[in-house]
Amino acid sequence: MACQPFRDVTVDSIKTIGVFCKQKPNISRAVLQELAEWLRKRNYQLLMAPETAEIIGETSECRREDIPSQADLIIVLGGDGTLLSVARLTHPFDVPILAVNLGSLGFLTEVALPELYGTLEQVLEGESSIERRMLLNACLQRKGTTVQDDFALNDVVINKSAARIVNLEVHVNGQYMTSYRADGLIIATPTGSTAYSLSAGGPIIHPSMNALLLSPICPFTLTNRPIVIPNQSTLQVRLITEEEVQVTLDGQTGYSMFRDDVLEIKQGPTPVSLIQSKDKNYYQILRQKLHWGRPADDRKQGS
Repeated sequence: MACQPFRDVTVDSIKTIGVFCKQKPNISRAVLQELAEWLRKRNYQLLMAPETAEIIGETSECRREDIPSQADLIIVLGGDGTLLSVARLTHPFDVPILAVNLGSLGFLTEVALPELYGTLEQVLEGESSIERRMLLNACLQRKGTTVQDDFALNDVVINKSAARIVNLEVHVNGQYMTSYRADGLIIATPTGSTAYSLSAGGPIIHPSMNALLLSPICPFTLTNRPIVIPNQSTLQVRLITEEEVQVTLDGQTGYSMFRDDVLEIKQGPTPVSLIQSKDKNYYQILRQKLHWGRPADDRKQGS
């Protein structure tokens, strides 16, 4: 999804800001308290779920799942896991998210804590842009009946629950593609290409691209390699194995899958809108997070 100007965002157009914060000892309370005071001083209404408000000794009657429909902007304080859970709440409402990294790695939460207020001022003055990230819609069908219907920003993983190989049959748009005998299968978005899929040998895909990525986990047949297919595709993954396996979405929620169940996966109807820092780009984030080498000119100056 291409990067686009932030939708008519000025100080006047944002009135209500939802804040989600992960509890991290010796960090969250001070950061959240300072942010709340900064926003309230500028007359913004804050919406916080009870667990977030409790961090700074406040109470809230606002349900977590109701915040995205009422907020003009969402601020997430935490790591990638916190952002993933919030993204699944916000995507139907197209509310932009500013993700601030309180964790250690943070491919998605690209704004570092010292950059918070500078970036936030850019956002409120309409000087930022958003990148629309595609979601996956995973629908589990059992004997012709839908039993689960969920969304994921990073990936959907089918994984063995016992020490046996999983047998999966994969169709793309109704056409048979292949059968996997493996420890499992990862279906990832470009956003999720730097998550579990990367550990399984999958490629890094720029998040602005439109694609689905299939990465087998430890395949029995070594010629079963990761494959990238168009985002308009619909996958049908049938479980052939007798034993149940686990389906996990973004490493956070999941359910069991049984023999002859079909997991249908396709692009979700609405994307997630992530605010991009004006002072960073994707390749800079890759270099930082993956410890890639510096440009030759930089190495020469530093020698």
